[in-house]
Amino acid sequence: MKINIDKESKIPVYLQIADQIKAQVLKGTITGGYALPSERILAAELDVHRNTITKAYHELKAEGLVSSSQGKGYRIDLRQKEEKAADEPDETAAKRLRKSVNWEALMRDEYAVFDSEFDAIYSKSFDSGVISFGGGVAAREPYKAEELADTFESIFKSDRKEAYFYAPYQGDPELRKEIVKFMATKGIKVDPGNIQIFSENNQAIDFIMSLMLRKGDKVLIEETTSPDVFRTIRVAGGELLTIPMDEDGIICDNLEALIESEKPAFIYVGSSFNNPTGAILPLERRQKLLDLSYKYRIPIIEEDEGSELYYDIEPVPSIKSMDTGDNVIYMYSLSLTMVPGAGISFVVADKNIIRRFGDMMSLRLSNPEWAAQMVTLEYMKKGVFAERLDLFRRVCREKRDLMCELIDRFADEYELEYSRPKGGVYLWIKLPHWINARRLLEQTQKLGMTFVPGRLFYPQKAHGDDHIRLNFSYPSLQQICNGVEILETALAHEKTK
Repeated sequence: MKINIDKESKIPVYLQIADQIKAQVLKGTITGGYALPSERILAAELDVHRNTITKAYHELKAEGLVSSSQGKGYRIDLRQKEEKAADEPDETAAKRLRKSVNWEALMRDEYAVFDSEFDAIYSKSFDSGVISFGGGVAAREPYKAEELADTFESIFKSDRKEAYFYAPYQGDPELRKEIVKFMATKGIKVDPGNIQIFSENNQAIDFIMSLMLRKGDKVLIEETTSPDVFRTIRVAGGELLTIPMDEDGIICDNLEALIESEKPAFIYVGSSFNNPTGAILPLERRQKLLDLSYKYRIPIIEEDEGSELYYDIEPVPSIKSMDTGDNVIYMYSLSLTMVPGAGISFVVADKNIIRRFGDMMSLRLSNPEWAAQMVTLEYMKKGVFAERLDLFRRVCREKRDLMCELIDRFADEYELEYSRPKGGVYLWIKLPHWINARRLLEQTQKLGMTFVPGRLFYPQKAHGDDHIRLNFSYPSLQQICNGVEILETALAHEKTK
């Protein structure tokens, strides 16, 4: 099968490929039943993106020339192109020859090749019968269902009946006032006009990138980081400049030379208890990033989600608290310190940015999340939220200690390496060379436990097969015992292979 591509042509490459395959079928050069090369192989041969081949094959499927099946790939199928039988009704023939829309070709490439492996693992956090060390979810113990029910009842019985199920685009005004008070306890002085409320940090980073990132802009990010961050940057058209980390987080030594040569649009950093490593950025590195931001006028996006969950250290001041030039966009989420699923996220930034967020909300979401805002407001006003932060720390510290104690019993036998996290909700474990994280995950899932393999935290997935991330905040103490036992069983299975 010969295919020649003209990359200067105005005809999309996927259509050039599809048309040439179709022409060879019609000429009889390719016959029915012919197995087409896999997407990966043909993409390599033609030096194009794999998604281009996917679009071409789907175009041929829509034409009725190709069929596909799981595990067997794509084959030429001429049955739909046969002449209709003489006694076949016209209506039946029309239905048989009807062409389908090529939905794959209509999707933007950024979404058509979207990697959802991380999401599939996260969703298992809520499967009955599965012990999940995979999701970054708040501990369940600090808030009881009965208490939450009473809180909702009090909200419905309040004088704010006109607000039922609706919230302003910028977020509830009273809640933003409470957030101002909370920010003051963290050394960040703002007013309600500097705050935009979101449902979660994923939504916040999407709005930030959609508003200010232009196609081809470069973003400095630490490696490793959450897939939600670098996937959002890519979908927005940005390019990633990954900066290596050590046990203290992003390494700043050579950043200035990189900034001068690459001229990035943003610096993105998770300052407190990096996801997945648990590293906390020292004060001197935070100051270094801020100095570079001032010198080169580069905005910093600081994600500070886990900063309240410190166990063995005192909290380090956020970059935003040191920012006298208003160069930092500060993202904070209550997803780890509120009722699971009922927390909110918010951004603290320049008022011009906040106003634009309101405009974007009006286009994308006519009715922002109401219930979570009201619950958060209720708990903040009554002081419950601040009080429960201590309980969250005690609960998560106990779970961390239990998980570490159990893993320590067999860590030497299976050559596991990790540092006990001083905060946050994750264990980042290095595996020996003879264990692959993906194979290990297959084994634990068979036994009813899931975690996240390390490679998903590397944008290019070129590393990380020797690491796993375990979450200890959401599972119960008994689930931690059972899940670690499954991990040990899976490790033993890999060792005997």
